[in-house]
Amino acid sequence: MANITNTPESAGSNLMARALREAFYAGLVALGLFVLFVGLKTDQNILNELVLVQRWGLLAIFVVIAMVGRFLSVAFIRPYLAERKAVKAAAAVKEAGFVARNFSMIAVAVLLVYPPIMVALFGFQGSLKWVDNFGIQILIYVLLAWGLNIVVGLAGLLDLGYVAFYAVGAYSYALLSSYFGLSFWLLLPMAGILAALWGAILGFPVLRLKGDYLAIVTLAFGEIIRLVLINWTEVTKGTFGISGIAKASVFGIWSFDVSASNNFAKVFGLPMSSSYYKIFLFYLALALCMLAAFVTIRLRRMPIGRAWEALREDEIACRSLGINTVTTKLTAFATGAMFGGIVGSFFAVRQGFVSPESFVFLESAIILAIVVLGGMGSLVGIAVAATVMIGGTELLR
Repeated sequence: MANITNTPESAGSNLMARALREAFYAGLVALGLFVLFVGLKTDQNILNELVLVQRWGLLAIFVVIAMVGRFLSVAFIRPYLAERKAVKAAAAVKEAGFVARNFSMIAVAVLLVYPPIMVALFGFQGSLKWVDNFGIQILIYVLLAWGLNIVVGLAGLLDLGYVAFYAVGAYSYALLSSYFGLSFWLLLPMAGILAALWGAILGFPVLRLKGDYLAIVTLAFGEIIRLVLINWTEVTKGTFGISGIAKASVFGIWSFDVSASNNFAKVFGLPMSSSYYKIFLFYLALALCMLAAFVTIRLRRMPIGRAWEALREDEIACRSLGINTVTTKLTAFATGAMFGGIVGSFFAVRQGFVSPESFVFLESAIILAIVVLGGMGSLVGIAVAATVMIGGTELLR
């Protein structure tokens, strides 16, 4: 039996033969399409008689253009595009660089040394702007965006009232700390649980809603919470807000209150400065971010995370697979709300004051914009988007 080899010469001749054949067919198709529209034309002569004008030369130009275009497309353009696509695919298969492979670890390492670097460059008082207004502010929005990412990015449920859970967490800490004297470390998870409860309560009325209708209802929920905070003056003090919120401590061992005997600066013999508290809050926010990232990654790998992604892609197909869409939606709302509640309690500790003006619709819009800009479902992308948007805003102040 003769051996048949496919050499580049034979492949090239086959390609040219196919290109010529398809060019011929394209010429026939063009001739059939344009013979009546281009080759023949009706006109009126000097006697107002309808005459048929033949334009075979113009028709030949159309046919030749079609044939040449098809020949060039098959013989040269398509092979060139296929080669470029193959080169790009081969480049994508190559191993990513060191920075790309270890971007998250590098980012965490940079954040760990960020406060000492700022203190070394600007001093303790001068570093307040960079640690608080930039570092802590950005980390707060990273946490909020990661919480909304569970609802919008993973489950595909458009939520425009996410700031409501942020407010629930902040006011839960402010009220329980002021009236009952509970510690920050007890109220931090409690605020998350209370916000998750409100998330489940919101989830029940919107189980059958999707798209724009869901967005409108969640927007209304956020506004209802804000109006309640304004008008329930006996509890929330209305527009005056709640001030004098207790500071967090280092697990109850060291306090940051100036009058306390176990004040952090006094214990370690350091000069009194508010920078210690801000640096502590920065590392606390960083720890919360790392915990939130770990929980999100683990949830995505669990069945509930797969159910969220299935719900996002196609709810009908999700039901046909036997997935309970009711519990899937409720867990998405509750988990995202829990993140918002925890961040709200941290916000109250950082500010020492909360008021309804901090929880307007614009906050929900900013958080949603961060999620969309960073890429729904991408933790690293959302963190970068929060850094760009919030950091850029602070730079322009």
